[in-house]
Amino acid sequence: MSLLIRHYDQCDYLETYQEMVEFNSNQSASTEDEIWFLQHPPVYTLGLAGKTEHVLDPGMIPVVRSDRGGQVTYHGPGQLLAYLLLNLQHRHIGIKALVERIEQAVIELLAAFNLQGERKARAPGVYIDGRKIAALGIRVRNGCSYHGLALNVDLDLAPYQGINPCGYPGLQVTRLVDYGVQLSAHEIAVIFQPYLLRNLGYDASDARVIATVQDSSRRMQATA
Repeated sequence: MSLLIRHYDQCDYLETYQEMVEFNSNQSASTEDEIWFLQHPPVYTLGLAGKTEHVLDPGMIPVVRSDRGGQVTYHGPGQLLAYLLLNLQHRHIGIKALVERIEQAVIELLAAFNLQGERKARAPGVYIDGRKIAALGIRVRNGCSYHGLALNVDLDLAPYQGINPCGYPGLQVTRLVDYGVQLSAHEIAVIFQPYLLRNLGYDASDARVIATVQDSSRRMQATA
């Protein structure tokens, strides 16, 4: 099955979330899989079973409840989001395998920068030296996935002090820039893309890429 990859600039979280839900609800057997690369303005998001007790001091940053898996996390400029709108039935991938494949793609990306990424049992995501650099939150409905991966590139880490990241008090987070990787989130998206496609079982020839558009509200108007 073919794949459409969309590279966006900064997009409002709630609008993007609503578009993912709409995309999932309107899928049919002929719907093309999509991956959206983007960033969000500052926002805390709570997963479907997220506990508000893990939101310690949000300050002026909005808190949005969503239907992804996982607890609370932070999104902001300088963090790369990869949202995966995939028909898992067509690809014969279960949610556990999907998480493992995304994690492996991040580990391979980090290895390209001579960094050792690691998994943790019962704590999805990717870590460097015990610090979380990539968080995952997935929802599968109608046999199709949405939400996805958040990879810290060069974002401000201070807002993480307002939460228990992913529901773990004292969990430390890190970012690529702390390890000398001086690239933007968009540049990392371009580098990361082939690792992600390969681990998801796509051939590069399967993918069509749409150039960066201003925001997610223009998604339906973009053309390949």
